Amino acid sequence: MIIILMFICICNAITERQVQSAVADGAITMSDLQARLGVATSCGCCAETAEEYLPGGRYAGQATVRQEAGTPVLNAANDSGLVTIVETMVAVSVRRA
Repeated sequence: MIIILMFICICNAITERQVQSAVADGAITMSDLQARLGVATSCGCCAETAEEYLPGGRYAGQATVRQEAGTPVLNAANDSGLVTIVETMVAVSVRRA
C-alpha cells in the first residue's frame, strides 16, 4: 500500500486532503477551517499555509478528488514534480502536552 500524506497542521495531524475537502464542502474563511478541522488552533504556524487553500489562495483552484479507500494518492499541491513514494504504513501519533 502506498500512502503519501502532506500535513498542513502537525499539532492536530490535519492533512492537505482534509483541508481541501473542508473547502470543497463550503469552508471559505480561516474560522470555518478552525471550526471544522481545528487547524491553526494550537501553535498557529500552519495558518498561512491553510489560508492558501481558501478561495483566492494559491492552491484554491485545485479540485479535491475523492478517491476510493486504498487508492494511492501521488501528488500534493506543493509537490515540485518529484514524488516520494513511501511503501510503508504510516502511523501518526499525536501527543498533547
